[in-house]
Amino acid sequence: MYDLIVVGGGAAGFFAAISAAEDASAPVRTLILEQGRDVLQKVRISGGGRCNVTHAEFDPRLLTTHYPRGARELRGAFHRFAPGDTIDWFERAGVPLKVEADGRVFPVSDSSESIVTALTSAACRLGVEIRLSSKVESIDRTPQGFAVRLLTGQSLTAKQLVLATGSAPKPYAWLRRLGLPVVDPVPSLFSFNIKDADLHALMGLSMPDAKVTLPGLEYETQGSLLVTHWGLSGPAILKMSAKAALELYEVRYRHPVLISWTGAILGDQLDYLRSGRVQSGKATLRSDLALGLPRRLWDYLVMRAGVSAESRWADLNKAQLLRLATALAADRYPIDGQTRFKEEFVTAGGLALEALDFKRFAVKATPGLYVVGELLNVDGVTGGFNFQAAWTGGHLAGRAVAQAIAPGQ
Repeated sequence: MYDLIVVGGGAAGFFAAISAAEDASAPVRTLILEQGRDVLQKVRISGGGRCNVTHAEFDPRLLTTHYPRGARELRGAFHRFAPGDTIDWFERAGVPLKVEADGRVFPVSDSSESIVTALTSAACRLGVEIRLSSKVESIDRTPQGFAVRLLTGQSLTAKQLVLATGSAPKPYAWLRRLGLPVVDPVPSLFSFNIKDADLHALMGLSMPDAKVTLPGLEYETQGSLLVTHWGLSGPAILKMSAKAALELYEVRYRHPVLISWTGAILGDQLDYLRSGRVQSGKATLRSDLALGLPRRLWDYLVMRAGVSAESRWADLNKAQLLRLATALAADRYPIDGQTRFKEEFVTAGGLALEALDFKRFAVKATPGLYVVGELLNVDGVTGGFNFQAAWTGGHLAGRAVAQAIAPGQ
């Protein structure tokens, strides 16, 4: 009989196990079951191997605006454990962190192994047992707590159970078997496939402050945009994919997207070109009127507008000027599917939010059961927000476990 079994050896699971042991007044016999060959795999590969630990947004109200699902429920949780607490924990664990210009927080080492070592060392120091290659077949309620049956046939028991399995499909069946409501998962944080060979020729080009909108939907994002050999990616696209995850799933990822390469709105862009035409009328369209665009992007947009690069600005008529402004600030492409974006891929969906007490990340209808991380219908945009939800959920669940095991401490 374990005091606590954590199913899933990722960020949320580890933090739950560590927090339970740190907060308990007596040793907590804890087991982490990880189905893979190693723990913390997503931590290792996140941020290109640097691990975007959290985001330096310290106001819980503003922090929640980065969560398309779970914003209201997380506000109170972030008052209890926020990015500042995450930073403090890792720095006390011997991992100095740094805040980059866009607010993302990374270890000074620029190596995710610093984060992995801090977590595994803490777990070892606190006596947390870890079993690898341990696939769970089922979980059941028992009079003493929970029975966890492994694929090998072995059955383990625990007084308290934390599910931190990520978006693997089988845990959704466990939740439904317990009578709990589950929102079917759909992809979030993905890049857009665009079938346009001319666009693909710009592969590797990045614009730092592009604006992305989806016509007919009330969503807009702004930030860095990257052209890939399959379409569009980068933070502005990933944020949009998270915000519109459900709507894009419903249309099977077939929907137009508008790109403002300059970040300007169409009317302002047209006014700028009109003014430039007056001031630089004798120049040809080889000049981009100090817009500062990469040369190959400017040439591509001039081509999309259907005007000759040899034309003089003064010779452009109203229709040509409008087409050029549209190419710059309202460039329209048909999305033709989505592509998983490496380690940033997460899901929308999971345990329905009304089933959880977010003060403790405890399942209301099943005493002793806690759900954290991606198994919840909570997801954030790119930038460290999903990890912060994992740290917060893991910490609050771990504290609740410690309180349940030794009440009144």
